[in-house]
Amino acid sequence: MAHAVPHPVRLRLTLAFEGTHYAGWQHQASGVAVQEVVEKALAQLFPSRPRLQGSSRTDSGVHALGLVAHCDVPRTEFRFPAAKLLLALNAHLPEDIRVLAARRVPVGFHARFDARGKQYRYLVWNHPAANPLQRHLTWHVPRQLNLAAIRDAARVFLGTHDFRAFTANRGVPLDDAVRTLTRCDVQRRGPLLTFVIEGNGFLYKMCRAIVGTLVQLGLGRLTAADLERILASRDRRTAGMTAPAHGLVLWQVHYARGKRNTARPAAVPDARRPART
Repeated sequence: MAHAVPHPVRLRLTLAFEGTHYAGWQHQASGVAVQEVVEKALAQLFPSRPRLQGSSRTDSGVHALGLVAHCDVPRTEFRFPAAKLLLALNAHLPEDIRVLAARRVPVGFHARFDARGKQYRYLVWNHPAANPLQRHLTWHVPRQLNLAAIRDAARVFLGTHDFRAFTANRGVPLDDAVRTLTRCDVQRRGPLLTFVIEGNGFLYKMCRAIVGTLVQLGLGRLTAADLERILASRDRRTAGMTAPAHGLVLWQVHYARGKRNTARPAAVPDARRPART
C-alpha cells in the first residue's frame, strides 16, 4: 500500500533590501535579481533548492523593507526552528539583503495571491544641496516645493480610478488599469519628504509616475485640476515625469487577519523613518 507523501513545510519570509545593485526582485534575463540571491542562500541550507514566490515585483534600483515571499521545503530537509533559519539565511546573504522574519505557515498561504494591499513610500530630499548620505535612497529635488499644494492635490488619487495615465508601457496590451488607493499623502521631516501611497494593487511604475507628477505640481507646472484631467485622459503622455527608481521603497504588504505581515519599519535607521507633521 502506497504511503501518502507528506506536505512540505511552507516558509514565509519577510525581506528587506537596498536595491541599488540589483535588477529588481524577480529573476531577470540580464542582471542579478534579489530573488536569485536569496534562492542561492536557501540552496546552501536545503538540497532541494527551494524557489521563492514573492508578493511583489520591484523595478531595478527600487528598495524594500517589507517584501513577503514564501517557499516550500521537504519535511525531511527541515531540521531546525525558524529562529535559527533566520540566522542561517542571513549568514549566506550580502549586507544589502536581509531576512527580517521567517516562520512556518499553512501550505495554503500564498505571498502574492493572499496580499490584500501594499504600502509604498517614496523619499525626496528637497534642499538646494544633496545629502550624500541619502544619495542611494532619495530623489534630490533642489528647488523648493509647494508642500501644501502637493498635499491638496494628492487627494485626487484617492479612491478607485483607471490609472492608465500613470503606468509605463510594458509592450503588451493592458486590459485592466483600475486600482483603488486608500492613502496618498506626504510627510515632512526638515528637507526629507516622504510620499506614502497605499492601495489594493499597483501598475508598472505607477507610484513613480504619481510622485513625479506631484513633484512637478509642487514646482508650479501643474494644478490639481490638471491631475483630474490627466486621470480622465487615460493617456500616459499627459502626465508628469516618472520619478527615479532609487527613491522608492516597498514598505509593507498587507494580508487578511491571521496572514498580516508582522515586520515593522522600526528596523530602518532614523533618517529613513520620517515623522508625521
